[in-house]
Amino acid sequence: MEQYVILPDVTCDLNEQIRNEFGLTDYVKAHVSISDGRELVSELDWNNISMKEFYATVGDKRMKVSTSPANTDEYYRIFEEYVKKGVAILSMSLSSTISATFNFADMAAKRIRENYPDAKIYCFDSFRMTGAYGLLVMHALEKKREGMSFEEVCEWLENNKRRVHQMGPIDDLIFVARRGRISMGKAIMGSFAGVKPLGDCNAEGYATVFGKAKGIKKALAVTAEYVKQTIVDPESQFVLISHSDREEYAMMLKELIEKAVPVRKVYVSDVFPGCGPNIGPGMIGAYYLGNEITDLASEKETLTKILGK
Repeated sequence: MEQYVILPDVTCDLNEQIRNEFGLTDYVKAHVSISDGRELVSELDWNNISMKEFYATVGDKRMKVSTSPANTDEYYRIFEEYVKKGVAILSMSLSSTISATFNFADMAAKRIRENYPDAKIYCFDSFRMTGAYGLLVMHALEKKREGMSFEEVCEWLENNKRRVHQMGPIDDLIFVARRGRISMGKAIMGSFAGVKPLGDCNAEGYATVFGKAKGIKKALAVTAEYVKQTIVDPESQFVLISHSDREEYAMMLKELIEKAVPVRKVYVSDVFPGCGPNIGPGMIGAYYLGNEITDLASEKETLTKILGK
C-alpha cells in the first residue's frame, strides 16, 4: 500500500493521549504573540506556558494575545521532508474562512510540485476549528489504520466534513463581549444571571448561538441531550469534548454523554494556544458526527424543544 502521512496543523487541539491512541506522529506548529513581548511556539502541549497562565493572560483585558499560522516557507520545508522520502501527504487545515493556514499550505504544495513533479499532496480544508476539526483528524487516522487508501481517506473527509456538529456552553461571557460577539451589557447581565449560550456550528464552521440555559449544570445536561438527539449511528462513533480551562465541567459532560448515548468512547482534550485566543476561557464543547449541516433549521428546532422541557 502507498505510504502516506496525515499532517494536521496545531489547531486540531488533540492532546498527547489522543495523538498516541490514534497514531498522529506529526503536526504543523504555529506562533503565539503576547503584547508583553513574549513570542511562543504554538504546540499541542503546555510546555511553553501553563494552561492556567495562558487563559489568565487571554482573559486579561490589558493584554493582547494573537496567533499566526505556519507560513508558506515553513509548510514547504515540512512537506519537502516527506516528499524526499517518497511519502504522500494529506495536509489538513482549520477552516479557510477563519485562518490563512489552508492557503499557506496550498501555496507550499504548489511550490513543491514545481520542484518535485512526482510529489503527491492533498490539501484539505476542514471548514471547522478546534475540536470539530480535531474530530476529523481522528477519523482520518482511524480510516488510515483500517486500511483506507490515500484517495479514499481524502474522499471520506470531503464527504463528511459538514457532518461534524458541536454543542456546549461558553462560561466566560465577558470575554465574548470583548471580542465583539455580544454587547458588554448583555454579557454582564448574563453573567449575573448565570446564562450560558448554546449553539452548533454552521456549514462554514462558525459557531452559531441559538439557545441559552441558566446555570452550567443545566447547560451541560442540555448539551448531552442535544448530542443524543442529533448524533447518527452512535454505537460506531466516538465523541470529542474540548475545553478552555474548564476541565471539571468537561469531565461532567463526559459522564453525562456516556450515560445518555451508547457511543464507543468519549475523549476529552484541551483547547491549546493555537485556538485559545479566539475562543477564550470558559468554553466546553462536544463534537461528533450527525446529519450534514445546512441552514441549522432542524438543529435550532431540536435545541428549542430540549430547552422547553
